[in-house]
Amino acid sequence: MGYSEAHEVQKQYVTEVQEGRKDALILVEHPFVLTLGASFHEENLLHPREWYLERQIEIEPTDRGGDVTYHAPGQLVAYPIFNVAQRGKDLHLWMRQLEESVIRGLSKITLEGERLDVNSGVWIKQRKVCAIGIKLKKWVSMHGIAVNCDINLEPFTWFVPCGIRTHGVTSISQELGRPISIEEFKPHLIQGFHEVFDA
Repeated sequence: MGYSEAHEVQKQYVTEVQEGRKDALILVEHPFVLTLGASFHEENLLHPREWYLERQIEIEPTDRGGDVTYHAPGQLVAYPIFNVAQRGKDLHLWMRQLEESVIRGLSKITLEGERLDVNSGVWIKQRKVCAIGIKLKKWVSMHGIAVNCDINLEPFTWFVPCGIRTHGVTSISQELGRPISIEEFKPHLIQGFHEVFDA
């Protein structure tokens, strides 16, 4: 699903959760797109914007937190539309819970995810495997996490991922030494959410 289309779906669910609907977890795969968060710095695009468009990579400003992030086939994107007010009303806790969901999902396939002080997200051997960028609207969350499953990592060298120049990016496939598709990892991520949120 295209990024803009998925954003409209999120907004619809946010309204419904604000009105009392149960929490929802949207799982999606996007075509090639760079998203620019609220803390975006232009110098983190290493080429002119036209350069990316020539390579069929769209550029989308967004209202989530963070800097520049890349989505593409082979990456599992999860948008938890959750009522955070009913889950502690704590933004810091919410971010740590999202990370923990991914860490638990990775543990199902024998990978050890970790947190680093340098930035939010999930890391493997100090390489980022999962980016996180969120927004809360009346304490209902939108945006979310992007887990690199079997994604081409070369485009991550065309910009500064999340504005971090000191650490690299990895994928589950690279760390396992074999291809692991979105469909293969999806149930593990869902299980991670089940465990962390008891839902």
